[in-house]
Amino acid sequence: MTEQSEGVNEAASSMDILKLMKVLPHRYPMLLVDRITHFEMHERATGYKNLSMNEQFFQGHFPGQPLMPGVYMIEALAQLGGTIILGPDDFSRRIAFLTGIDKAKFRRPVVPGDRLDMETTRLRLRTNMGWVKAEARVDGKLVCSAELMFSVSEVANFGMDAAVLHE
Repeated sequence: MTEQSEGVNEAASSMDILKLMKVLPHRYPMLLVDRITHFEMHERATGYKNLSMNEQFFQGHFPGQPLMPGVYMIEALAQLGGTIILGPDDFSRRIAFLTGIDKAKFRRPVVPGDRLDMETTRLRLRTNMGWVKAEARVDGKLVCSAELMFSVSEVANFGMDAAVLHE
């Protein structure tokens, strides 16, 4: 097992932010998952994002009445969903790119102080494609839902290591 896949191949495992940074290529301010609370390879993942007034998008969306933009909710769901598309040894050499959004609905505002609880469930999986059902809730109430499509591609010389950002 590679260092990048460590801790992601067991059913019902969880991932803290340090493990997530070994799996997802995203970094602040675009890393929109704080923790994965439940993970089943190729099946299902749940996780959350804690939202504080310090999030960059709240500064301009909207001054005086901050709301999390819908595209950021979809991106957070896509980051969580991408983890169930890849296999345990894929994280060091492949990446799941969001290629489609269907049936997206935004039902309630998400504001500073909320915890965005997310769940993604596999709909279909092919060799280089995957589809997931994605839902986000705040205090148990549905705020966003969509079906997301991913394309899986090889990524040369990308070891998911944050040190590459400082070279």
